[in-house]
Amino acid sequence: MRKILCTLLLGFIMIPAYAHQHIRPGLWEVTTRSDLLALVPHIPAEHMQQLSELARRYGLKLPKIENGAATSHICITETMANEEAPGYFFEQRSGCTVQNATRMGNRYRLELICNNQHFQGNGTAEGTFINPENFTGSTEFDSTVSGTPVHASAQTAARWIGERCTTTKSLL
Repeated sequence: MRKILCTLLLGFIMIPAYAHQHIRPGLWEVTTRSDLLALVPHIPAEHMQQLSELARRYGLKLPKIENGAATSHICITETMANEEAPGYFFEQRSGCTVQNATRMGNRYRLELICNNQHFQGNGTAEGTFINPENFTGSTEFDSTVSGTPVHASAQTAARWIGERCTTTKSLL
């Protein structure tokens, strides 16, 4: 009984220390799944070209989209890795701003505010750092695109690939 109690106590002591570790800098693979992404195969080629052009104007490249999931590679710098909440996954890539980013233990939460000529909206993103090389999250977003209300939700999983960012540029 004493051994079990000591093990549990040690576990409770170690969890907060482990939970607040920062993610590793380097190359990350981020996979996002949503119902909206599942519609991509039904978008005519000329519209996809327009979306690619729009993304390029923001300095972005559309990720590979298959089976309702978008997969991209992102270079996380040391500075970015030391941030409490991963606002950099949203702010630089979507044209939105991040507000009220918080972190408690291994969980993060942030608010997204978008107000540009193409769409307006707001939402929340929250997730869990599983360990320094993996995290998962979800996003809920309400917006207006060309005057049409749109609600979107997405699930994200990210994994660290390696220290060197040879295949992509940093977000910063």
